Amino acid sequence: MRDRNGVCRCFRITGYFALACLLCAFPALVFGQQNALTARVADSAMERWPNGHIGAKDATVSWGFEPGIVLAGFNAVWNATHDPRYLNYIQQAVNQFVTVDGAIRTYDSQVYSLNNILIGRQLLALYRATGDERYRKAANTLHEQLLHQPRTASGGYWHTRATPDLMLLDDTFMFAPFLAEYAATFRQPKDLDEIAVQFGLLAEHTRDAKTGLLYHGWDESRRRSWVDKTTGTSSTLWARGMGWYLMALVDTLPYLSPTDPQRAILIGILQRTAASVVRAQDPDSGLWYQVLDKPGQPENYIESSSALMFTYALAKGARLGYLPASDRASAMRAWGAVRKRFVEVTPQGNVKITGTVTHIGLGASPRDDGSYSYYLHAPVVSDDPKGVGAFLLAATEIEFRGGRSSAVRTAASRSTH
Repeated sequence: MRDRNGVCRCFRITGYFALACLLCAFPALVFGQQNALTARVADSAMERWPNGHIGAKDATVSWGFEPGIVLAGFNAVWNATHDPRYLNYIQQAVNQFVTVDGAIRTYDSQVYSLNNILIGRQLLALYRATGDERYRKAANTLHEQLLHQPRTASGGYWHTRATPDLMLLDDTFMFAPFLAEYAATFRQPKDLDEIAVQFGLLAEHTRDAKTGLLYHGWDESRRRSWVDKTTGTSSTLWARGMGWYLMALVDTLPYLSPTDPQRAILIGILQRTAASVVRAQDPDSGLWYQVLDKPGQPENYIESSSALMFTYALAKGARLGYLPASDRASAMRAWGAVRKRFVEVTPQGNVKITGTVTHIGLGASPRDDGSYSYYLHAPVVSDDPKGVGAFLLAATEIEFRGGRSSAVRTAASRSTH
């Protein structure tokens, strides 16, 4: 057994001393082997983007979702390891934007972009870790944006002010976990009701009746040229769009109490959506195609960030009891395939994450028309922030959260017999 400082306190009982000490050390030994890849990817990212400058070396970086997804991954690694280097990296990145009085450089509230909300999770993390009021003030600014976010007639958040009546699956990850954490931190229960409305609208209006998968976007006005005039949805079942949505659900649900009536509703949405994703998992590769319902079709391909998002959401959902244990098996199969297919080690020992599609921006310009061809012709690159961030989330969930709980259960079970 261990004392409150984590020090092994094994009793010298004849015949059992060595075994007891081994069992006490077993989880730590397992963790040290398992977490090597997570740490190597995080350390490679810090070397690639030093001092929290998540972007090209000489480029100006802006407050937005790409640094947001990378920092979400670092936050997961920091919470799992308690290594101060990762918290320091998050703080360096955030401090490029947040001034001493809590203002946010490069952020314009009047744009009403939901992409700008994601880094808010790191504001809350830093406020808890440091007590520095500037992080609370900046978080309040983002919360204020959501209070005034333009809405569809049925109450759904617009993607941005420039895209009236358009809701995207991606946006749920941008705002919902932040809003849920904000509600829990500052006792704003009405925010949780708001979150349920947003998830519910997308689940109701984007779900494909045949497959159970979700279309990337929904235009409630049905005025865009590329939408289905009956349903208002875009025409393509895009993998990463669903990845954002599933991750948003598993990151939001922990903030809802067991007695909250919205919790059961969101779990039901998660279970139905996850089941459709598991059915779409390619039986040969164990991964998912960029366009989910057209495996093997011309030019369709398997993409890394969506596979990592599904891996994270399925594994975390199963660990927390929202999803069946079989979904963790699906996640583990995907994890093994990702490591073989999309992880490369350079001669210098850095780890690269390959095969990530770059810009997909449904409805942002005329060329972003949501067609099958559109999703298949965006550039595919290595070390894209979305791929790196999703990798850190999935790796932490598999190697620390799932592995640690399993190791602890195994050691505890053996030590009591």
